Amino acid sequence: MIGKLTGRIDWRGSDQVLLDVGGVGYVVHVSERTLMTLPGPGGMAALYTELLVREDLLQLFGFQSMAEREWHRLLTSVQGVGAKAAMAILGALGPEGVARAIAIGDAAAVRRAPGVGPKLAQRVVMELKEKAPAVMAMGAADADLADTPLVEGLPPAAVAATGPTHAPHPAAPPSARRQAQQAQAEALSALTNLGYGGSEAAQAVAQAAESEDETSALIRAALKLLAPKG
Repeated sequence: MIGKLTGRIDWRGSDQVLLDVGGVGYVVHVSERTLMTLPGPGGMAALYTELLVREDLLQLFGFQSMAEREWHRLLTSVQGVGAKAAMAILGALGPEGVARAIAIGDAAAVRRAPGVGPKLAQRVVMELKEKAPAVMAMGAADADLADTPLVEGLPPAAVAATGPTHAPHPAAPPSARRQAQQAQAEALSALTNLGYGGSEAAQAVAQAAESEDETSALIRAALKLLAPKG
């Protein structure tokens, strides 16, 4: 199994890139959202990958985080959602958007993806709602590639071969996106430790995240949403 590739982009297409890893070129299919974040030809990139194996086809799909890859796996487990449809959903919403839509049962958001109709969107939400908490919890440990050096994982000789413009640079501080992911994961963990069910806790955290982005504030807001009404 090919789980991660790090190398130089030789070519970019509309939904794929050709990644040179130690002289071997891999065609990796990516979502539109991921493609927009990748550098042009000659730039370095690192992607988590999933290999699709069929009798007449081998395809690699690339993702910027483990959570995004896990959502792709879960989406393709729903009847009627193929690998490319799952990429379309991730491209339209991003992994955080998918998590939120499924956690709160927002089928309309899933329908934004090209080729996804109302019945399929509803099926995605219904079948994956119980699995959303586990993937949301990955946010605290997810090594988002946007916060790590692009050349991480390459042998020194390969790094040197890319020239001075692609030399390693210090790791950037955690991005706002990653901090938000971690806060949501921590809030979800706190709520489940208090005895709330994973699905209801994930729904409350997803709703609270619309206005709060710090762990303590998320917990307080989610607890208000979970409090008995009346």
